[in-house]
Amino acid sequence: MERKLYTARLDRKVCISESAQCFHFEFVIDELESFPFTAGQFVSTVATDPNGKQQTRAYSIASAARGKSFDLCVNRVEGGFFSNHLADLTDLPPGGTVKIHGPHGHFILRTPITDSILIATGTGIAPMRGFVQWLFPEDGPDRSEGRDIWLVYGTRHETELYYQEEFEALAAKHPNFHYLATLSRAGDSWTGLRGYVQDHVARIVEERAARLGQTLPVAPIDPATPASELNFDIYAYICGLNNMVSGVREKLAGYGWHRKQIIFERYD
Repeated sequence: MERKLYTARLDRKVCISESAQCFHFEFVIDELESFPFTAGQFVSTVATDPNGKQQTRAYSIASAARGKSFDLCVNRVEGGFFSNHLADLTDLPPGGTVKIHGPHGHFILRTPITDSILIATGTGIAPMRGFVQWLFPEDGPDRSEGRDIWLVYGTRHETELYYQEEFEALAAKHPNFHYLATLSRAGDSWTGLRGYVQDHVARIVEERAARLGQTLPVAPIDPATPASELNFDIYAYICGLNNMVSGVREKLAGYGWHRKQIIFERYD
C-alpha cells in the first residue's frame, strides 16, 4: 500500500552540539490541521539524492505531539546523504521543505504509567524527549501519575549532552523526574556522573528494590502466563546503539526482569 506523503516545512534549525554536529529541527505540516502521533514514534523522510535515487531515512520524533508540528534531532554523518541534506543550509534553509510519511513505530510508553527508566545515548535521546514532554507538559496536566521517572542519558563528552538545560529544568520542577547524565570520557571539570549507563541503571534498580523491600533477582514469571495478563510495576525504555542496548538488556535480565518489561529501539 502506498504511503501518504506530507510536506514538512522547516520552521527552525539549531546546531545544539558543534563537536558532534547535532542539529535540532522544528517542522510544520501546513496541509494538516493537526499531526497526531504517540510520543516515541518516528517519521520517515524522503528525498532524491544527486544521482536521482530516492532515499528514505527514519528518524525518531524528538517531541510530543503539538498541533501540526514535530521536532527531530539528527547528527550529521560523514558521507551520509540524508543527515547532510537536512543539516546544510543550502539544501534545507528555514522555509524549505522535505517529504515525510508516518507516524510509525511501537516504541511507546506502556499504560497505565508505571515507574519507568528511560535510557539513551546520543540521538537516542530523541524519543525520550518526546516521552518526557508528554508526561510533564508545559501547559497541561501532569500525566506521570506521581510515578518515578528516571532519564539516564550517556555520552562521551559534556558538549554532546543534548537538551541538558531542558531536562535539568524539568527535574527541578518535578520531584518525581530524575535526570542522570553520565559521561564515559569526562574532563576534569565535569562534576556529574561518570561511566556507562548500565552502571547507573543497576544502581537505580537495586536502590528501588531495597526501598520497596524487594529481593533481587525477582522471581520468574510462569511462562504459561498469557502476555495480556502480564503486569509490571516498572518498565525500562532503551534507545541507542546496539552495544548499549544489549548491555542494558543483559543487566536487567540478570535482575530477573521479564523481556516484556524491557522495551527497546536501536539504530545501528
